[in-house]
Amino acid sequence: MYYRLSLLYLLLTFNMAYSNLDYLRAITEGDQQIIREMIQIFLDQIPVFSHNLNELYLTGQYAALGSEAHKIKSSLLIMGMNELAEEMKDLQNKTIQKIDPESYPVYISHFETQCKAVIEELQIELASL
Repeated sequence: MYYRLSLLYLLLTFNMAYSNLDYLRAITEGDQQIIREMIQIFLDQIPVFSHNLNELYLTGQYAALGSEAHKIKSSLLIMGMNELAEEMKDLQNKTIQKIDPESYPVYISHFETQCKAVIEELQIELASL
């Protein structure tokens, strides 16, 4: 009983710091099943995105790295991770312009750090749906 009350308290007082699901709720018209599915798809994509970013950078495939950043950007926007989406846009633009390749690992690292944090946040959200 205590565990349930603690979890309920955590869910009620939890402030999402990395994501904002307002857009997702709006486009799904609040359909909890669709929201749950979209969150789960995003959570499943994170390791794939991370792997792809690292692999493309390490193999010098910068055009493909930019394309991957573009794909990631859309997923981030749906989850309300607008600042990180903007960073992916910057990475994409840099790869298109073929400038500043030494900064690419910084973008990738920040993506991974933010996503590690958002995983916990979204798992709590899933538990509340």
